[in-house]
Amino acid sequence: MNTDITVRPKLQHFGLVTGNLDAMTDWYQQVLGMTINCRFGSEGAAQAGPQSGPPFRAAFVSNDEVHHRIVFFEVPGFLPDASRRAGMQHVAFEYRTFDDLLGTYVRLKGLGILPSFVAEEGFQTVFNYADPDGNAVELNVNNYGNDWTATEHMRNPPAGHARRIPVDPEKLVAARMEGATPEQIHKRIFAGEFAQVRRHGS
Repeated sequence: MNTDITVRPKLQHFGLVTGNLDAMTDWYQQVLGMTINCRFGSEGAAQAGPQSGPPFRAAFVSNDEVHHRIVFFEVPGFLPDASRRAGMQHVAFEYRTFDDLLGTYVRLKGLGILPSFVAEEGFQTVFNYADPDGNAVELNVNNYGNDWTATEHMRNPPAGHARRIPVDPEKLVAARMEGATPEQIHKRIFAGEFAQVRRHGS
C-alpha cells in the first residue's frame, strides 16, 4: 500500500445534471458516438412517490470499452444555467487524426450541429461546440500525434507562434480536399491563411 507518493489516476468519467435527458443523450450519441449502457428511472418518477424509485432519471453512456464515460442525471424542472459563476468550463474529446476531426465537423454540419469556435493552438486543433444544455464540448486532435511533444510545445511554443488562432473550418476542409497535408495546413495557418471570417454556431 502506497501512503507516501501521490498516485496519478486517469480520468474515468464525469457527471452532468440536466432537465432534458433525452435531448442530451441523443446529442452525445450523434456527436461522440456514445452508447447508453445503463438507464434507470422513469417519466414522472419525481411525482409518483417514494415507492417508484429514485426521483430522477439517469443514463450512463460510453464510446469505448469503459462501462461509462458520462452519466446524466435528469432532475425535473432543471434548466440550463445562464448565470456567470465558477464551475467546469469545458470538457474535451481527442480524435486520433486530423481527418477524423474534419470528417466529424462535416458530418455534424449535415445534422445541423455547428461549432461555436474553431482554433489552431499549435499543439492541437480545436472545435468547440455547445450541447443542448449549453455545456462547452471541445473536439480536438493532437497535431504532433505524440503527447510528450505536444506538452513541450505548450510549455515552450515556437517563437512568433500565437497561442490561439481562430480559423474557418470550411477553409480547412477545402484545403484538405485539395490535397494539402495536415502539416502543410498547420504551417499555412501560422502564415495567415484560413482566418475565421464568420461566426459558426447555432
